[in-house]
Amino acid sequence: MIARRALGRTGLEVSSVGLGAGRIGDPAQDEREVERLLHGAIDRGVTLVDTARSYGLSEERIGRLLATRRDAYVLSTKVGYGVDGVPDWTGECVRRGIENALGRLRTDRIELVFLHSCPRDVLERRDVIDALHDARRAGKIRCAGYSGENEELAWAIDSGAFDVVQHSVSIADQRVLDHTLPRAVERGIGVLAKRPLANAAFALEHRPDAPDTATYFDRLRAMSIDPRGVPWPELALRFTAFAPGVSSAIVGTSSLDNLARSLDAASRGPLDPDHVLAIRDAFRARDDHWRGVI
Repeated sequence: MIARRALGRTGLEVSSVGLGAGRIGDPAQDEREVERLLHGAIDRGVTLVDTARSYGLSEERIGRLLATRRDAYVLSTKVGYGVDGVPDWTGECVRRGIENALGRLRTDRIELVFLHSCPRDVLERRDVIDALHDARRAGKIRCAGYSGENEELAWAIDSGAFDVVQHSVSIADQRVLDHTLPRAVERGIGVLAKRPLANAAFALEHRPDAPDTATYFDRLRAMSIDPRGVPWPELALRFTAFAPGVSSAIVGTSSLDNLARSLDAASRGPLDPDHVLAIRDAFRARDDHWRGVI
């Protein structure tokens, strides 16, 4: 069974590997395969399911297909945008977004609700944060979260306004390991790592068009990491899932087989410390050239 970890000081526990449910929002995804993935994940010990309003049918499918297993997992979603007739990044948008998510997810509470890539000036205005806190006091959500990167993430951690954060952590995106993540841990903030497989850029032979994956592709080429016989997907997953302070690494997939491979990789435990150090040194040697990118 996959290990469970405390999510900061929230009082919640989550599996060391979580399910990122973005891909199941595609209407082209076969409903039976989506159901197989969701139930198979929980059957294998996954206790964190991460979704968002922007993931198409994802919230609706989770609410309908997991209706009988609501107590078996921690539910995470994202708000602040996409409410008809309401401006994005306003307190009213957050309030209505939470109400709408509760309806789509067929639940009376959501454990983790994130402001997703919310600009710093909006955070400083506080109305979106106040709306999250109001929902927390009302019992509609358990934890107020921020999902994002760079200076906004640093502000969110230092603000004292959030119980949990979600940000990129991977072999190709390590900066938070030296800076922001330790601050989150000091403050008892739970940490979810997204993009733990670095968008599988290690598997590509040619530079892709997608900007974020292209950035990871370039970084991995420059770093010249020696996998030391560990398969690349396993190397990437184990590096992130066992990074100090990470409670759960969120693996986005529409395939139960792919998720099972990630769970199997995590079951092997952390990489050898000297291997981790070599990967960290390869990133640090070039970090100054990559600041401000992803």
